[in-house]
Amino acid sequence: MNDLGNYQEKYGVDVVSAMENLLQAVHRTPLQQSKTLNDRTNKDVFLKMENLQRTGSFKLRGAYNKVSRLTDLEAARGIVAASAGNHAQGVALAANERGIKSKIFMPAQTPISKIEATRSYGAEIVLEGDSYNEAFAGAQCEQKERGATFVHAFDDPDVMAGQGTVALEMMQQCPDLDVILVPVGGGGLLAGMALAMKSYFPHVKIIGVQAAEASATWNRYKGAGPKVLQSVKSIADGISVKEPGKLTYPIIDHLVDDMLTVSEEEIATAILFMLERHKTLVEGAGAASLAAVLFKSGRINGEKIGSVISGGNADIDKLPSYKLLAQRAKTIRKIS
Repeated sequence: MNDLGNYQEKYGVDVVSAMENLLQAVHRTPLQQSKTLNDRTNKDVFLKMENLQRTGSFKLRGAYNKVSRLTDLEAARGIVAASAGNHAQGVALAANERGIKSKIFMPAQTPISKIEATRSYGAEIVLEGDSYNEAFAGAQCEQKERGATFVHAFDDPDVMAGQGTVALEMMQQCPDLDVILVPVGGGGLLAGMALAMKSYFPHVKIIGVQAAEASATWNRYKGAGPKVLQSVKSIADGISVKEPGKLTYPIIDHLVDDMLTVSEEEIATAILFMLERHKTLVEGAGAASLAAVLFKSGRINGEKIGSVISGGNADIDKLPSYKLLAQRAKTIRKIS
């Protein structure tokens, strides 16, 4: 616990305070089960439906916690942020409710649905580059020129604390979980949840899940492959990040029990599973942890598994391509 105490003091990640701060701002999303999923995996699986959160993603938790804590001076300077889509919506909504102007940089390939939703919350949108990292660089330049307040998508103690509230809710809803699977991009959700769990429920295993096509955190955690990726291209655009966060990764390295990767075909299969069996459309990033449950259950020790369905802001126009990928996954399984 001494190491845990040092981490919390160093990064100021106060998940309990964030939980209290967000009581009236976010939905307490359901923890659902699917008999089909349980039968298929021989596990007792609980899906944390953050796709049903306001703005369609867990990202509102961290963004709202951060924006609500800005001083009046910081708020008066306006907000600038970078996002692949979900953080953008969380920042835009939080800023709008506090009467703060926001300008958000997003990758050029961001799904139109996410761009339009962010704009509907009153934010000014700038499309920059092919990935989150290019959008982030553009936002940094804007911040330096204008002196605006930067709200980071993951490398911020208040943001991590907000995301960590997902873990506390899950344990309130199902106190006997054995393991929780968490999708990973920059690592804010995983770091926040790991801090919360290892502080209060250290017996519960925390496993991060990345898209194999955007596996920078997995590479670093496992000591295999480049720590910084030259390019990322995955249907899980919400977690397509070239490198892990500078603040989030040390927490992940110290507190997370394991990391897994899932293929594009496996993610697509998970998306279609949710649509066909659970009557719910989730995005690629939101389906990543479920893909691990569907395809890697033999590597997951524990009977009661929590899986964070992190977002539901899917690009409907890409559904045909998801179906093709899922069909390819079936072919691969038959061959193997």
